Amino acid sequence: MASLADKLKSLGVKTANTISPPATGKPASISIDSILRGDIVTNALGETFIAEQIFDETYLHGKVPSHSQFPLSIISQLTKDPRILELPITKFAFLDTETSGVSGGTGTYAFLVGIARFIDGKFVLKQFFMRDPAEEPAMLEALIHFLAPCEGLVTFNGKSFDAPLLVTRYSLHRIPVPFKNYAHIDLLPLARRLWRDRLPSRALKYLEEHVLGFTRSSDEVPGYEIPWLYFDYLRTGDASPLAGVFYHNAMDVVAMAALLGHVSELLDNPYNGRVEHGLDFIALGKLFEDLNHWDEAARLYERGLELGLAESDFPVAVKRLSILQKRRGDLNQAVRLWQEAAQKNHVYAQIELSKYYEHKLRDVKSALEWANAARNEVEKADLPEYIRKHWLSEIDHRLTRLQRKAGL
Repeated sequence: MASLADKLKSLGVKTANTISPPATGKPASISIDSILRGDIVTNALGETFIAEQIFDETYLHGKVPSHSQFPLSIISQLTKDPRILELPITKFAFLDTETSGVSGGTGTYAFLVGIARFIDGKFVLKQFFMRDPAEEPAMLEALIHFLAPCEGLVTFNGKSFDAPLLVTRYSLHRIPVPFKNYAHIDLLPLARRLWRDRLPSRALKYLEEHVLGFTRSSDEVPGYEIPWLYFDYLRTGDASPLAGVFYHNAMDVVAMAALLGHVSELLDNPYNGRVEHGLDFIALGKLFEDLNHWDEAARLYERGLELGLAESDFPVAVKRLSILQKRRGDLNQAVRLWQEAAQKNHVYAQIELSKYYEHKLRDVKSALEWANAARNEVEKADLPEYIRKHWLSEIDHRLTRLQRKAGL
């Protein structure tokens, strides 16, 4: 099997042992420590470059603070890992890698690893960079020391990519994996559940702009360019273009902290103004329904219907809410909630009460009253035409049957 050095050589990349001094008259190489503030750190396995940034308690990532209370109860339930609830946020490391490719496997390596931790109230970000592939063991060793106090990871798609890739690199160098038994919060599956139906993309940068309200500066480098910028650096020794790569990596890590804070507080209390879209309440309802928190799920569905939904989403949400009410098992509790909602002129609740009186109590007269109340509400309410048609079709079908039963 070809070594990493052989693969780099086939691409025209020179490693530390093959880079020759520049010819007379040519500009000298521009080292990484001349364009970024950082230190060259030596450990038992060699040298590596480490840059550091500190974000204090006042830092806002868009409209969201990177510092948060991080209530992780619901996330712990979703991941089925009780350790997540038990660990303070200071025990989590936020990790993101920049790699030589996106395919994974032994031919792909991480040349830049950004890791951040909350230390004494500050968000401390360190970026570990190998100036040459020969420095990989030293970089991996340096990561161990920064990760040592931690017991959990936070990543974005890290369960599928970043963590397995680093495990492979540690294994190849016969170095123990420092995060082997860590609890792991991967934000990508959470993002998909929360915004899959409303946003066209769940990429971290897209969520950063459309959920967190943060737009990156012109220093941002597109992710697909990053491997080639590193290979160019290895060929030329010019680290200047890598400043944008470090910026990209830093913003990914900081965005993860802000996103985790936003999501955890949103799940802890969806009603404090963080959720502004009806479809987001429906997504939360699905999530809580899957956790068997049926009362909370019903309340979230109701809020979503109150805020309004697109024509294609509205009947689906109504159906989910109605099915949920039946699944809850406690019919007396369901009826009480329907009555409360009906008093607030929720059409779906008036229809559910009509069904209840018709099928459970065999009270056709009361069923007719609730069906008529629902129709009157639709007639006077200022509703989009597609919602009006949806309700009238269902209600009129019900009224026809009930009037026949009543002999009218």
